[in-house]
Amino acid sequence: MGDFPKDIFTESADVDPDTLANLGPLRRLAGTWRGEKGQDINPKADGPERRVFMETIDMQPIDPQANGPQLLYGLRYHVHINTPEEAITFHDQVGYWLWEPATGLVMQTVAIPRGQVALASGLAAPNAGSLVLNAVRGATDSGICSTPFLEHAFRTDAYRIEVTFHPDGSWSYVTSTTLVVRGQAEPFDHRDENRLTRIAEPRRNPLALSPVAPMIIATPT
Repeated sequence: MGDFPKDIFTESADVDPDTLANLGPLRRLAGTWRGEKGQDINPKADGPERRVFMETIDMQPIDPQANGPQLLYGLRYHVHINTPEEAITFHDQVGYWLWEPATGLVMQTVAIPRGQVALASGLAAPNAGSLVLNAVRGATDSGICSTPFLEHAFRTDAYRIEVTFHPDGSWSYVTSTTLVVRGQAEPFDHRDENRLTRIAEPRRNPLALSPVAPMIIATPT
């Protein structure tokens, strides 16, 4: 993925404005999803805690994005998780799933309101039945950034997400987050998993809905 063109400014003049038609393997993630039997294993002072959770994920197509000659199609997502015994939010997460058709690069950006962001990446074919993305602390291309407290107490060394698409249209995921918890001798594997079913179809992206749909993408500033 380091073989880049000499011209880093010129954008493609022929870009399909319909994101849903160009999402490759991410097309199967588009829409609104619900899962009732999620499983979470997280670290506590007296040992691992297991929680069951309910999850809603909204994934909607965005307009095509250009970094000069690089062209990305993607989904904006919001994850909201509750537990059966509590009305308050158990987990909230926002970001983007991105697909580069020219290279098969898949990316997930992760932002959570505890002061942490990550960029995970992997490669996949357009018709892939599964996705595997990774991020590692210290990497500048697929890395993790956290607040000083999290670095001190719950340092995240690695993040991995595996997505599996099922014949009935549902999909499942397993995330594995390697945590170095202060005072514990061994790294902790913080795991989450769920299977989700679509409860609403995706909306088309704004450019695809335009009567004229001119393809104009601003150069990054």
